[in-house]
Amino acid sequence: MEGFAMYAVVVVYFLTVAFLGYLGYKKTKDSSDFLIGGGKMNPIVMALSYGATFISASAIVGFGGVAATFGMGIQWLCFLNMFIGVVIAFIFFGRKTRQIGAKFKSSTFAEFLGSCYHSDKIRMFVAAMIFIWMPLYAAAVMRGGVFFMQEIFGISFDLALLVFTVIIASYVIAGGMKGVMYTDALQAVIMFICMIFLLVWFYKEIGMGFSEANQALTDLSDQIPEDLKNQGHQGWTAMPVFGSARWYTLVTSLIFGVGIGCLAQPQLVIRFMTVDSTKQLNRGVFVGCLFIFITVGVIYHVGSLSNIFYMLSQGCIASDVQIDDGGVLRTIKSDEIIPNFIGSAMPMWFSVIFMLCILSASMSTLSAQFHTMAAAAGYDIYGTWLGGRKRERKEKTTVVIRLAVLISIFLSFVICYYFQGNASQIIALSTSIFMGICASAFLPSYFCALYWKKATKQGAYASMWVGTIVTIVGMLFFHMKEARLVGLCNKLFGSDVLISGDFALVDPICYAFPLSAITIYVVSKLTQKK
Repeated sequence: MEGFAMYAVVVVYFLTVAFLGYLGYKKTKDSSDFLIGGGKMNPIVMALSYGATFISASAIVGFGGVAATFGMGIQWLCFLNMFIGVVIAFIFFGRKTRQIGAKFKSSTFAEFLGSCYHSDKIRMFVAAMIFIWMPLYAAAVMRGGVFFMQEIFGISFDLALLVFTVIIASYVIAGGMKGVMYTDALQAVIMFICMIFLLVWFYKEIGMGFSEANQALTDLSDQIPEDLKNQGHQGWTAMPVFGSARWYTLVTSLIFGVGIGCLAQPQLVIRFMTVDSTKQLNRGVFVGCLFIFITVGVIYHVGSLSNIFYMLSQGCIASDVQIDDGGVLRTIKSDEIIPNFIGSAMPMWFSVIFMLCILSASMSTLSAQFHTMAAAAGYDIYGTWLGGRKRERKEKTTVVIRLAVLISIFLSFVICYYFQGNASQIIALSTSIFMGICASAFLPSYFCALYWKKATKQGAYASMWVGTIVTIVGMLFFHMKEARLVGLCNKLFGSDVLISGDFALVDPICYAFPLSAITIYVVSKLTQKK
């Protein structure tokens, strides 16, 4: 695609985003509109917004690269994303959340849990956790979008980060939830179309059908590097050896950790409150499932099959590809596989469209995160401290929420800028921390708020603390991936982790979540009479 045409496409995209943000601004009349879109959003828009918020740039670029190294086993995550992240989430969590949220007139995830347990302390705790930890995750998502702006436009990191941040800030601050969800729907459509084209063109490029390509991928098992074989890699169409290092990473961290953690993501839960009936939620299930199946399923599928393309074109598997880094050849990193593959296998003009897909994935997730962080700080923390009637608090906190959007964006901006030279590591760490905390600290209390009336506020509060502390301690001292990266355990005890062997490969969610669930049950039983 010629330079002028490329810039024209991008300008049209940003102008359309600006128009939808303006539309959200015109339709935002009060604090209810700003926080939950007035509770009258179209179910298809809600489902597309949910899916676009769910799928970030790291899911496309990062997990696409993971699929290239781990193989088709990562498709189990796609199944969990659909079955748990959409079907279970909408039917078993969303319906009750919308009903109870409407009863309590809740506008945020923190307010919802605080109202269910009749505790401002729980509301403040949840809001504080969101505002403390979500900027890390937001910075990781921001880095993915900025990277592609750098690559396509050839501009500096500083300028790309500034432009990217200002664009998102403008429509989140002006349009609130309506502006966010309108732009999310557009971005979801772009992602959906992009992935369909990617799948069709890929099979055309390698000149194989579905069965033939999968057989060719199976036949590549003799190309597995020795170090990966030692870790349990058995090929790109087979699961790793049970109990091996690769198995623990794939199953406990990627499939189980991300697959379960999505149920208690505050920015996703709040979307259940944006429609006016459970019937509307039911209508969104099919749209949500189809979106996840295409976007996530295609990138995992193509990521795995990219090994065939590289074997045909360069005579090596994806993880062994050599790229030019300032005149020096080096082995490609996992999160560079998909961008490199797009540039090598797809038509030139598609690189620009794919860049829009990545920008869409980043912007949709980021806008939801900024909105959630701002609501937590401005409405939940400041509003609870302010006191008074709920309606009065909402009116008084609208300006503060908009100011909190700027603060949350600034925090994410600073983190992203500070870690720009160590992007892949901070993305891995921040995503693991936030997913782990959401699952372990929030999910047991959230589930009990919906389905167990005997749960007490003491039990919920204790469960949140246990889930948070065990997750953080596990990541700092027991789980090899995060503990080695942070280095605190090594500085204190002279070892990367305190317990070696297979346990060091088990994601903290595998023990933090059960301990958190046990805590809410035991403490609730002990405090029911009180």
